[in-house]
Amino acid sequence: MESDWLKKWDTRFGKEEYAYGTRPNEYLKEKLVGLTPGNILFPAEGEGRNAVYAAKLGWKVFAFDISVEGQKKALKLAEKNQVSIDYQIGELESLGYQEGQFDTIALIYAHFPPQIRLGYHELLSTYLKRGGFIIFEAFSKTHVEYQRKNEKVGGPKDLGSLFSTEEILSEFEGYEILELKETEIELNEGYGHVGLGSVVRFLGRKK
Repeated sequence: MESDWLKKWDTRFGKEEYAYGTRPNEYLKEKLVGLTPGNILFPAEGEGRNAVYAAKLGWKVFAFDISVEGQKKALKLAEKNQVSIDYQIGELESLGYQEGQFDTIALIYAHFPPQIRLGYHELLSTYLKRGGFIIFEAFSKTHVEYQRKNEKVGGPKDLGSLFSTEEILSEFEGYEILELKETEIELNEGYGHVGLGSVVRFLGRKK
């Protein structure tokens, strides 16, 4: 993966303050309540707020990212909360996850670079067992309008890294759509996501 992409995240996560706070994402929190704990994977997990929350609920948590600085803070947060998480560093295809290993995969602001996104989503789907769930929240393509008004809301600035509901339908074929919508929300996640933004939310069950 490009060194400037890695440098960006190491720089952001290398600060003492947690970029997106230590509280879990609200959509993830809402959806996990209705699921039976099992194996869960958090791709692009950053500083660990969501992984640690799931571990506290009794899930067996796996996570990965490219940023060692993010991993350090995630493990520190896990220790503080007296839970353990399996957090790897590297690119997805090299991490050794197995077909059907996970009951749930949580993609929370996992904005992979456009050139690898489709491949990652397809590979992640193989790691999810039949009947397993995808919990997804990420910025929509219309989010750029919100960024122009307020840079503090965060998110990628290139359209190729943002999502539409049509892209979700295309990239997650073979799922029962339990929820799929583009919606405006008020974000208050650390200093990195602050203010009104537009997101795509998706809950799917693998057929």
